[in-house]
Amino acid sequence: MTRKPSAAGPASAKGAATREAILARSYALACRNGLEGLTIGLVAEQVGMSKSGVFAHFGSREDLQLSTLDLAGELFARDVLQPALEARRGLPRLRAIFANWAGWVRHEKDGGCLFLAAASEYDDRPGPIRDRLLALEAAWREQLARAVQQAIDAGELDASTDPAQFAFEMYAIALAIHHDAGLTGYVGAVARGQRAFERLIRGYAPAR
Repeated sequence: MTRKPSAAGPASAKGAATREAILARSYALACRNGLEGLTIGLVAEQVGMSKSGVFAHFGSREDLQLSTLDLAGELFARDVLQPALEARRGLPRLRAIFANWAGWVRHEKDGGCLFLAAASEYDDRPGPIRDRLLALEAAWREQLARAVQQAIDAGELDASTDPAQFAFEMYAIALAIHHDAGLTGYVGAVARGQRAFERLIRGYAPAR
């Protein structure tokens, strides 16, 4: 006997789709205005819903902000880390991560990097949003350090290399690209960043 479809299925799917649409718009707004510029009313207006409709999916402004930050983390992992995992462990994967990271800087459609904006907004503001941002940042540093360790294990970086230090320096180059891309132009910023990254790799090359 064929089971009759549950009435909750389509409704649940519609609710999930609505939530995704709200988050997508919220993310775009936050990239331009920062998380502090994000309000239930603004998002409701942008997606053509009532405030109560948005509240049905996000119980508070902070909940919306946290969910938006989580979405940013998912998008970053999708565009930067996941494609790089197809490259061989070691320097090829590190280079792929860096290239994808440099591509993430472009932000021609969404207006900016939410993580940089959030870091400026919440660096000295204790609370759940800062805690979530720190957790996302720590997870990313851990991924970078793991990729560095794999390059060490492959003999492509010196055995004395500190993975956390290498990740810190790699992060610093990425931040410089972010800074210059909007002020002096993306192409030049990425070119300088790539040269700096290759110099970083040479600085940690195994002793011959």
